[in-house]
Amino acid sequence: MNTLPPLPGPLPLPVPDPRAHDVVLDYAGMHALVADLVLPGDASMYVMSAMETSRELIRHSYYRYEFATVAVMHSLYALEHVLAERLAVDKPLQDLIERAVDAGLIAAELAAELDRGRLLRDKLTQGAVTSAALGPVRATDMVRVVFDAVSLLLRPSVVAEATAADTSGAQPEDQLAGLWEEHRRALFPASFRGVDIEGVDLVLLDADVHGLVQRELNCGLDDRGIAILWACIADLEKIVPLINEEYCAAYFARLRTMAKLAAARHIPTAT
Repeated sequence: MNTLPPLPGPLPLPVPDPRAHDVVLDYAGMHALVADLVLPGDASMYVMSAMETSRELIRHSYYRYEFATVAVMHSLYALEHVLAERLAVDKPLQDLIERAVDAGLIAAELAAELDRGRLLRDKLTQGAVTSAALGPVRATDMVRVVFDAVSLLLRPSVVAEATAADTSGAQPEDQLAGLWEEHRRALFPASFRGVDIEGVDLVLLDADVHGLVQRELNCGLDDRGIAILWACIADLEKIVPLINEEYCAAYFARLRTMAKLAAARHIPTAT
């Protein structure tokens, strides 16, 4: 039996927090702010719930500014859970982040960004800062780093994926199309943007091979495209052994496998 007294009237509409006025013009602007915080489809329900909640807290910080800082704290629940599962240890977050770097699961630059969130959480726990420490924009940046890290950590067999085309027994055409589709959905290693190895710009190399493989699958490469593809393969052969971060190495190893499969279509068969 419901013993609560009836409400005296309709509930008041939420009032925008005046501190959010410098961020967006209206609540609709908050949707664009968090639009690229995409949930990883292969996460557990716990991780999905924590990450989605952190995203929505940022969105609703339009009405309560402090929600932005809370969003970062909440996203760390997902990060800590995924790290503990991936490393198979139950340790504090700082230790988990350090172990992930040592294991080559995440780059040191990404770890440093994640540790900023961890330090903020510690300060909040100690009363050194308040829940108004971050605004929505900075909170979005920090939550985005967590989203990127979780997506990266949820790929436990990336090295195996990169060599699957050599062992699966599928036809080369099917291998190439399957690998291209996987690569199209994969996140570029965030900490390697703007990086070049032995004079090879990783972003440009990725874009070149991606475009060439797509063209090969759609209509086939001409002689010029084939020549560029072989040049890309030479660059990949040079840089892949030099990459010492697991996800990035696997990402470019898969790119190399795709390039070789595409090039193999244009090698005359022996008679």
